[in-house]
Amino acid sequence: MKSGDVSSDPVACLSRAADEARFGGKAASLSRGLRRGWPVPAGIAVCADAVGRLARGDEGVRAALARAQREAGLADAPVAVRSSAIGEDSATASFAGMHLTVLEVRGIDAVVDALVRVWRSGRTEAAIAYRRELGVEGPPRVAVVIQRMVRPRVAGVLFTRDPVSGADERVVEATHGLGEAVVAGLVAPDRYVWRRGGSGLRVTPGEKDVAIEPCPHGGTREVEVPAERVHAPCLDEHDVARLERLACLVESVEAGPHDLEWALDDELHLLQRRAVTR
Repeated sequence: MKSGDVSSDPVACLSRAADEARFGGKAASLSRGLRRGWPVPAGIAVCADAVGRLARGDEGVRAALARAQREAGLADAPVAVRSSAIGEDSATASFAGMHLTVLEVRGIDAVVDALVRVWRSGRTEAAIAYRRELGVEGPPRVAVVIQRMVRPRVAGVLFTRDPVSGADERVVEATHGLGEAVVAGLVAPDRYVWRRGGSGLRVTPGEKDVAIEPCPHGGTREVEVPAERVHAPCLDEHDVARLERLACLVESVEAGPHDLEWALDDELHLLQRRAVTR
């Protein structure tokens, strides 16, 4: 690895947070993506040890975090705070949905509070039991990724290969607004399936009667979706073509099937890449 690819700082620009042992698999994957030119929102990463110290009130880490946010242009911007626990996303384990994500966070006080909440979510009985079930040893070490908030019209997940049958097809689940509506089970998302290359598109409309949207002053809210959009597909063929290009881009440098979390406003954003596990 070239000099400068890995940061030794407790809080690092996301593009330099490539050390998975310190910043976790999620941060390391996004770091590689940024340096490859993937459409990953810019951000910073806080290593697991620093998150633990921050949870115990370490003012030095708080100051480093505030400085890193200013340098990244995120001091006054709304951000998403997500876990990147060590061993969280690997070829054999995925903690999807187990750890907290805090959205539309503004200001250093709110960011610190969000980091502590994410750190605590890695220590719940459910998270620890899941670690034991997967054979992940040792105490939880929760690093954190902080990224500029995306406010999408549509969001969802893309599996580069069918995660159930293993068929060589793309499978997408999508909904209006933020993808957390799917994670929280609030909607039945649209389902899109097509062959590698983009042909043979099959669409199964879902029931998307609510959407999660950012609040103007922080946090999120549920809003009612107009009746004419509840069962109407939220992606068109142009959107599908962009998702196919994203799948091909990831596959060109990362082996195996992938689970991609994405959001679409005027542009397509890659929020997370993890290996598909069973």
